[in-house]
Amino acid sequence: MNRTIRKVAVLGSGIMGSRIACHFANIGVQVLLLDIIPRELTPAEQAKGLTLEKTAVRNRIVTESFQNTLKSSPAPLYSPEFSSRIKLGNFDDNLAEIKEYDWIIEVIVERLDIKQSLFGKVDKLRKPGTLVSSNTSGIPIHLMSEGRSDDFQKHFSGTHFFNPPRYLRLLEIIPGPKTDPKVIDFLMNYGDLFLGKTTVLCKDTPGFIANRLGIHAMVQTVRVAEKMGLTVEQVDKLTGPVVGRPKSGTFRLSDVVGLDTTVHVANNLYESGAETDESREAFVVPGVMQELFNKKWLGDKSGQGFYKKIKDESGKSVILALDFKTLEYRPSGKVKFATLEGTKAIDNLAKRFGVLLEGKDEAGEFYRQTFADSFRYATYRIPEISDELYRIDQAITAGFGWQMGLFETWDAIGVRTMLDIMEKLDKKPAAWVYEMLEVGNESFYKVENGRKQYYDIPTKSYKEIPGQDNFIILSNVTNNIVWKNAGAALYDLGDGILNLEFRSKMNTFGVEVIEGMHKGIALAEKDFRGLVIANESTEAFSAGANLAMLFMYAIEQEFDEINLMIAQFQQTILRARYSSIPVVVAPHTLALGGGCELSLHADKVVAHAETYIGLVELGVGLIPAGGGTKEMAARCSDLYQPGDPELNILQNAFMNIAQAKVSTSAQEAFGMHYLQEKDQIVLNRSRLIAEAKQAAMELADNGYTQPKPRADIKVQGKTGIALFMAGVAQMRLANYISDHDAKLANKLAYVICGGDLSQPQTVTEQYLLDLEREAFLSLCGEKKTLERMQGLLTGGKPPRN
Repeated sequence: MNRTIRKVAVLGSGIMGSRIACHFANIGVQVLLLDIIPRELTPAEQAKGLTLEKTAVRNRIVTESFQNTLKSSPAPLYSPEFSSRIKLGNFDDNLAEIKEYDWIIEVIVERLDIKQSLFGKVDKLRKPGTLVSSNTSGIPIHLMSEGRSDDFQKHFSGTHFFNPPRYLRLLEIIPGPKTDPKVIDFLMNYGDLFLGKTTVLCKDTPGFIANRLGIHAMVQTVRVAEKMGLTVEQVDKLTGPVVGRPKSGTFRLSDVVGLDTTVHVANNLYESGAETDESREAFVVPGVMQELFNKKWLGDKSGQGFYKKIKDESGKSVILALDFKTLEYRPSGKVKFATLEGTKAIDNLAKRFGVLLEGKDEAGEFYRQTFADSFRYATYRIPEISDELYRIDQAITAGFGWQMGLFETWDAIGVRTMLDIMEKLDKKPAAWVYEMLEVGNESFYKVENGRKQYYDIPTKSYKEIPGQDNFIILSNVTNNIVWKNAGAALYDLGDGILNLEFRSKMNTFGVEVIEGMHKGIALAEKDFRGLVIANESTEAFSAGANLAMLFMYAIEQEFDEINLMIAQFQQTILRARYSSIPVVVAPHTLALGGGCELSLHADKVVAHAETYIGLVELGVGLIPAGGGTKEMAARCSDLYQPGDPELNILQNAFMNIAQAKVSTSAQEAFGMHYLQEKDQIVLNRSRLIAEAKQAAMELADNGYTQPKPRADIKVQGKTGIALFMAGVAQMRLANYISDHDAKLANKLAYVICGGDLSQPQTVTEQYLLDLEREAFLSLCGEKKTLERMQGLLTGGKPPRN
């Protein structure tokens, strides 16, 4: 279908409407955001002598909603300046403008009569062929389009975003009874390619897929917790990162989302499941949730829910947790289970599940009960909510941030192993699971020739999950590993491109990763035509240097070892820059310290939109010494134009490093010069490695030429050092920074300005690298630097000493 989306109208400016508008603005679309007009003046408006006819008053609701969204955290926009792409208005004055828009998305109150009334107006005003969709999470799609024109119904569907739309990857696409299949195909592709979403085709059933399974899992978790007498903190620990889910766990997530949302959805699922859901009683809201709902203790929006934050006598914030039995708050406590202790050394999530399910304590029993509930329920939802089991896993992982879906988790445990547990708990799955095993199929998924396949229930055979042509998933191509060690692996991606994957803790640069980089470049120069450095970690592209090893050397005053360590790292980074083949780096999530420095030295960076990149070394009492300080000096030098205030340009880079500032998006990284015009942003994380491979191929095809080390970096010398040191002194006098902060900033100023030079002049890269290393080495002998390093390693936060 030849269709272009240039302008989108979002009807409804509440939390979801404003955030959906922001995400379309993120990708460069012009947005019209509308809401109702107020019925009466506020006291402030009356005091100003305004009337209900004034535009500012008529747009008050949409304006306030939008401004509140812009202030929210996490930020809904990649860059604050993108807010200019959103025009505000109201339904009375501006609805007619929708005739100029390509897609109209309704995000108003969840009442069918109000939605139908609005769609009646939209039907009369829209131009034929315009897409119309609803972001409803609970109202059947077919009911909303009843009575509308044929063209409206042909182009109408459900497009259910998850909150917050910028960050959660799920977009459920729900056709109506008369929706043109070409419209659905377009939305599935557009959501994937342009919005960066995992688009999942859903049936028009209650709660669609993600909420149906996710709310079931949450309500059952609460019920099991009540039955077992577990605390709020215990449940959140059990349902967090240890099982590959967000650190918020169950109850903290409820507080963030709002308990009222969960209760309303659960009630709707109970009411709508009378004829189709054999387990509808599971959606009866548990007692403690109903009590909180009645008290309006809804979570963050009401100031208290399962948790409550207060100030103690000293003014320090304290987190209190709800006691299920008394419904009173008490200080939250530490959580410890023997079963969890037994998984600390298991980094592989799939291997962790077997240990968790075998636990002999309360943790093991909790997992057996809740997993059995969720797995059983999922099997009975096929084919009601989906004909294919992989769509269930896609929806639950993308919608709720789980690393593994229900059927993927079951595979990791072992289908027969989990089946035995379920039968002992009298929670038998649907008959098709037994039929799958009877015909000799022992798993829900398998990988063949680098392609992931799912078990297809009607044919009792495996079929390839569609859409994989656009993705490269390293875990599916382990047969293509050509070399590996404990911290890195090299994959042949085909077409002459090699991929280097880091496998260390938080993908930090230790001995094994450094070895992997040298091996990868050498092998690529010999037998390939390009190298991609990418991985699939959900935590970090790379958190930088192996701080634990550095701290050990520093404590023992092994300065020769530290000097060698830094010199080797610098040479490794430079080898990536000056290899004979193109090197493309694909950062995502966290790219900190050395992870940022590696990106700075790539021939091209292909970054995921949600890349948080920065040189953060000053936070632990050091300066960037893997080429980071040198490279920012070089990039500033390249920006200098005759007549420009050069020191102002350099000062921006200096302040970013001195404050250990990290970009809040890949887009912001351009303004910080961590990314450059040659670099690329990819919206869909699943496409990242494939896009990086394509970039490497294009560089090779265009006749890649090995660059030469630079000798033309203009530095400011004593002039710049004096300016920066004066600013640092003022900040110290005002008590904004500590003595050690001042020392670090002055060291940084010395290096980034090129040292003790009498006037601005050009220097070589190696000259700046030597300055970096010398400054870094001297700081490793500072007591306060060691305290900061120890603080990060032991408590997760360095002291501000």
